[in-house]
Amino acid sequence: MKKLIFAAILSTTCILAQAQPPAGDANAGDSYGSKFTVTEVMNINDVVKKLKGGSEFQEVQVSAKVLEVCAKKGCWLKLELANGETATVKMKDYGFFLPVAAVGKNVVINGTVNLKNVSVAEQKHYAEDAKKSQAEIDAIKEAKQEVRVLASGIVIAQ
Repeated sequence: MKKLIFAAILSTTCILAQAQPPAGDANAGDSYGSKFTVTEVMNINDVVKKLKGGSEFQEVQVSAKVLEVCAKKGCWLKLELANGETATVKMKDYGFFLPVAAVGKNVVINGTVNLKNVSVAEQKHYAEDAKKSQAEIDAIKEAKQEVRVLASGIVIAQ
């Protein structure tokens, strides 16, 4: 019986430990995901303009300011865009996470950028992850198009 209780406590602790964003200060130069050399970095706003003009990006390095990090695991980010909107960053293959301390920092992201139609259900899921109020979640009524970045690697710029 003691072994069963110990196993239950151990597995619960492991699950709770995994459901947290990684600890850390997100200092300049810290790297997450696949390592890459920062080379031709474009501002996210320039990429978005080109995207809306019909351009496609197979792989690009973009710089932007982090506005929000998933409070549950650090598995997605919101980036600031010039028009008051945001871009959503997801990690490739769910392979790495960012600490919440990255909020307010500028980052360079290596990955792909595209426009995506986001369903009401997906928007509500992100709102729940962000610990939004129930009123904010209930206010989501229609699908929207957003800028989506699929990051293979991220470096904290400052």
